[in-house]
Amino acid sequence: MDVHGSLVIISTCLVLIVPCFMAGLDVTLPAVYVTVAAVLWLCWDWLRQRDGGTHQRVCVLVLGDIGRSPRMQYHALSLSKHGYQVTLVGFLGSRPHQDVQNKKKIQIVAISEVKGLQAGPKLVTYVTKVAVQSLQLLRLLLTMKLQAYLLMQNPPGLPGIAVAWLVCALRGTTFIIDWHNYGYTIMALSLGATHPVVRLAKWYEHLFGRLSTHNLCVTNAMKDDLHKNWGIKATTLYDRPASIFGKTSLNLQHELFVRLANTYPEFQHSGFVSEEMNAETTVFTVCDPNDGSVTLRRDRPALLISSTSWTEDEDFSILLKALEEYEDFIRGGASLPSLVCVITGKGPQKEHYRKLIDSLHLDHVKICTPWLEAEDYPLLLGSSDLGVCLHKSSSSLDLPMKVVDMFGCCLPVCAISFNCLPELVKHGENGLIFSDSAELAEQLKSLLSDFPSLDGKLGAFRGNLCSSRGQCWDDNWDQNVLPLLRSLSLPEP
Repeated sequence: MDVHGSLVIISTCLVLIVPCFMAGLDVTLPAVYVTVAAVLWLCWDWLRQRDGGTHQRVCVLVLGDIGRSPRMQYHALSLSKHGYQVTLVGFLGSRPHQDVQNKKKIQIVAISEVKGLQAGPKLVTYVTKVAVQSLQLLRLLLTMKLQAYLLMQNPPGLPGIAVAWLVCALRGTTFIIDWHNYGYTIMALSLGATHPVVRLAKWYEHLFGRLSTHNLCVTNAMKDDLHKNWGIKATTLYDRPASIFGKTSLNLQHELFVRLANTYPEFQHSGFVSEEMNAETTVFTVCDPNDGSVTLRRDRPALLISSTSWTEDEDFSILLKALEEYEDFIRGGASLPSLVCVITGKGPQKEHYRKLIDSLHLDHVKICTPWLEAEDYPLLLGSSDLGVCLHKSSSSLDLPMKVVDMFGCCLPVCAISFNCLPELVKHGENGLIFSDSAELAEQLKSLLSDFPSLDGKLGAFRGNLCSSRGQCWDDNWDQNVLPLLRSLSLPEP
């Protein structure tokens, strides 16, 4: 065993000993130290035992819902396309995309979401949750086949970064962190920046984040911040739309609207099947029974879409107030279309906003909040007339992937302002940036004043998006990540 291995064993002992004393366990230091050191010494060769396939194995780790982590699913797909055997680890709260499930080279390994103790102080609940999650993750990563790389999403990074680093150090795996944001800034939204737990989380993220072999991040602003304030060098990998995002054909639009109309009345047209024409209709489309051709209804409402995780970094009261003002414009005589506003997603604040929505008195605006299957979400984006984004980065350093997906469908966007948003949304070119509900309401009024004509601003924005479509995810990944993996690759046995 070399010096590096000895240092790893000592570090492991310290990591395991500290929680014992924090928990007040009656365990002597020498006993724990000797036991752990002996076990690691005996298992050292086994932990690092390689075979002919080791150099092509990658673990993609998400301490969150895989189905709601599109970027990490895209990583897994890109890796598999280049011959890597991918183990995708995370929670299975919602179904991953069908392409991920169908790939033979992608194995999905589900881990259970730990709740912690349900009684007692919140701090005790949180500590027990972290401890149990650490042991669960440690056991899984130590017992799976040796991986050449471990690619982990952050946030969430507690306890994942420390455990992943430890396993990578023990097993000789290359550790890569994909920085989507800073976890401590998200915690600060609910606890406050000066809360002890937030300050501890910042220290933890700062310490263990620097131990990775390499780093990816989502914006140049984050790349600069990581280097300046954290001493971390990272490669910017902008989010790009996957190939599944694009304009939806009229036939697929109609099929989608019919499916949604079975559950959500906002998509139903009065007289769902026209008695005069015997045509299948929705509030947006009509299907001719003679030749099956689909047309958009002339009197259709505009379809407004937003997606969310219903968390503190998105204030949907801004959109609801803007929709009330839009309703007032119509009641005041403005020539504007009715609206169907679809807000997709799951999250902790959904019921809170559902109650607010139910309390509104709107005649010309209908709001529904469905959870869409992974295959239906791009279809709905490609069928919509305008997108709205209320993501306000907790760190002001990440960009909303939902806007990337909308742009992939050539869908113009109204997005709330924050520092690095202009890296993505070009005001007056591919969308508009707003600061409050009044400004958003005026933008809706301006963009929809010519609806359904494509001659106004909305049509111009859509045209700009279609003519300036940049790299797709696959090309972007091949250009930025694939060379990195090859430069870090282990020599084949």
